[in-house]
Amino acid sequence: MSKVLDRFLTENLNDLKEKGLFNVIDPLQSANGPIIKIDGKELINLSSNNYLGLATDERLKDVANKAIEEFGVGAGAVRTINGTLELHTKLEETIAKFKHTEAAIAYQSGFNCNMAAISAVMDKNDAILSDELNHASIIDGCRLSKAKIIRVNHSDMDDLRAKAKEAKESGLYNKIMVITDGVFSMDGDIARLPEIVEIAEEFDLITYVDDAHGSGVLGKGAGTVKHFGLSDKVDFQIGTLSKAIGVVGGYVAGKKDLIEWLKVRSRPFLFSTALPPADVEAAKRAIEILMESTELHDRLWENGDYLKKGLKELGFNIGDSETPITPCIIGDEKLTQQFSKRLYDEGVYAKSIVFPTVPQGTGRVRNMPTAAHTKEMLDNAIAIYKKIGKELGVI
Repeated sequence: MSKVLDRFLTENLNDLKEKGLFNVIDPLQSANGPIIKIDGKELINLSSNNYLGLATDERLKDVANKAIEEFGVGAGAVRTINGTLELHTKLEETIAKFKHTEAAIAYQSGFNCNMAAISAVMDKNDAILSDELNHASIIDGCRLSKAKIIRVNHSDMDDLRAKAKEAKESGLYNKIMVITDGVFSMDGDIARLPEIVEIAEEFDLITYVDDAHGSGVLGKGAGTVKHFGLSDKVDFQIGTLSKAIGVVGGYVAGKKDLIEWLKVRSRPFLFSTALPPADVEAAKRAIEILMESTELHDRLWENGDYLKKGLKELGFNIGDSETPITPCIIGDEKLTQQFSKRLYDEGVYAKSIVFPTVPQGTGRVRNMPTAAHTKEMLDNAIAIYKKIGKELGVI
């Protein structure tokens, strides 16, 4: 290793560790269900994004196994050569039906969606109004587009209106886009989409909603856009196939012409091998399950409300979450890391989230109850929270 690289890595890794910002990755020895095993220890799992428990659903396993038998383990090529299987087309048709749009396109990850879609439509002659708490993949997608990025205060509609007006009246930009998460994953609050759409219509803005944490959770499963009845008002609906859907991948849903454009101009679609057959079939089956019944959706919300109530009554600061995402905001990074470690010692796996994922001084333990948790599991977790909260002076 070069001396300059060695010095850079040593100094910066040590700095992260001293500030409590170094993240230790814990390999699981089990499936990512409500109970997980790490280093031989069983823990109540409150850190997964497997919102509906579908990652281990037998119905998904069954169709995935059948797809492997018939189509193999890989697609074998990029989508534009001969990597588009009939399975991909059927998945995209199912996604469009699920999201109430004309068409959809599937990608290898949700991160890829934002890298692909933003840069395929926006360029250096355009501007993007982006909520300050938008996901890292949105930020990177905006940078890749080379458009002017205009940071908007979080869910501040006065700020959005003022900056949209200024950008429009400047005459500097060919196109202006407004981008927001549907559900903000670290705080659990919901974008103010009706007001965003109203401002967009006033100033002719392109609307873009990343619903990674809203699909399967809001709108009886169909997502944040459907929750507000705005399916015909939002140009880009972005989602993942890896959270509530329980598999892997991502998608963009919208008008047919938009999807056709992305198929010929979005680089991750053009230059990366297609999703494997098993994942495509499993994701399709998961979406069908969500369209058939709201049972898992309803159970998720019931468990989310139960955990929130328990932690709030103990005196924890759970912020202003409007979804099952339940942050316990502690503040200090080192104390947050210590709190998470003590939870682990007592049998709860809830990861600490610190800078740069969240602003400095707002460290939190992010809890994600799922449809697969039982009340007994949640009661045990709440009791452990009470013990550690008192021990560390958090409550």
